[in-house]
Amino acid sequence: MEDYQRRLIEEVFGESSEESNTSISISISISRSDCKWERVNEIKGLSLCTHFLTPHQQSALLQSIRQEGWFTDASHNQAMRFGDLPAWANELSMCIRELILYTNYDPESIGEMDGQDCLFPSKLLNREPLFDQLIANSYQPGEGICAHVDLMRFEDGIALISLESSCVMHFSRAQTDVKQPELKIPVYLTPGSLLLISGEARYQWKHEINRKPGFQKWDGLEIEQKRRTSITLRKLCNSE
Repeated sequence: MEDYQRRLIEEVFGESSEESNTSISISISISRSDCKWERVNEIKGLSLCTHFLTPHQQSALLQSIRQEGWFTDASHNQAMRFGDLPAWANELSMCIRELILYTNYDPESIGEMDGQDCLFPSKLLNREPLFDQLIANSYQPGEGICAHVDLMRFEDGIALISLESSCVMHFSRAQTDVKQPELKIPVYLTPGSLLLISGEARYQWKHEINRKPGFQKWDGLEIEQKRRTSITLRKLCNSE
């Protein structure tokens, strides 16, 4: 079984090479038992995969990001690429697609997901390319993002990989009754986790990360603030 899995991975991602140090190698074994999907019951279209990347893969990814030279100056904390993405970003995309495909058809991996056996709608998963735009962010302690819905210039289906520091991302309805208190749904993003956003979660919910003191808590404990890096993968509308 291990030989079969190794051959399958090589067919998808190519043979590994220890001589190459210009791109990460993050090929994910599709049978890894520690890749656990979690549904956010309150929000349709929001799925979290914990332990998507191992600590070694996270370090390799961070090294590839540093090689881009994007964050050499502390005042530069964001970088975007359109169309021709770096090799490591394309590899991330392939890993995401293969992991979703495997999980969608493996009942033991899916578990109970509100009767839904698909993490990503097939029309999104089968598009080519899966993603053609990325945004990389490097946040210092205390820095976060304001509540927003991603621009409509991007298609449905967004993937977010979280690195370095853990954090809580809060989701709230894009349109709410002013007479009702705003409901915020917390999602705990650990280093190496993957968050998929589609459908209702993509269009009807805002997301934010408030890293000011008192806002970053999980299980009643304050999260230690460290530098955090995130990679967001999206697809431009009418980009084909």
